[in-house]
Amino acid sequence: MKEVFEFLKKCGTYYLATVEADGQPRVRPFGTIDLFEDKLYIQTGKVKDVSKQIATNPKAELCAFDGKKWLRVTCTLVRDDRIEAKTHMLDQYPMLKKMYDPADDNTEVLYLKDATATFSSFTDAPKTIKF
Repeated sequence: MKEVFEFLKKCGTYYLATVEADGQPRVRPFGTIDLFEDKLYIQTGKVKDVSKQIATNPKAELCAFDGKKWLRVTCTLVRDDRIEAKTHMLDQYPMLKKMYDPADDNTEVLYLKDATATFSSFTDAPKTIKF
């Protein structure tokens, strides 16, 4: 899991895929990734469509590319409403504190559960990590 965290952190931007209630896939760039209490977390706002999509169907996939290798992570996203988890995330991304606060009703952090991460490239065999 730490290898996945470090790769996503190094990439800076990754893409999160979710599904609308009608089955339409949606993909958007994300940039928050945090390692907290041995879980990998992402962050968004509850007012966003992505939050509503995850609430309806928590299955998601992340994808990132560093110029040589790419990473795909399939998982179930689980909301963690604890102030401690939100605070830890926002401490890692202080620029988000202008828009989010751990005590507001909008800040949402989610951890990756039942994750399968696959590192791939054009030259090496795929490497899979489960956490």
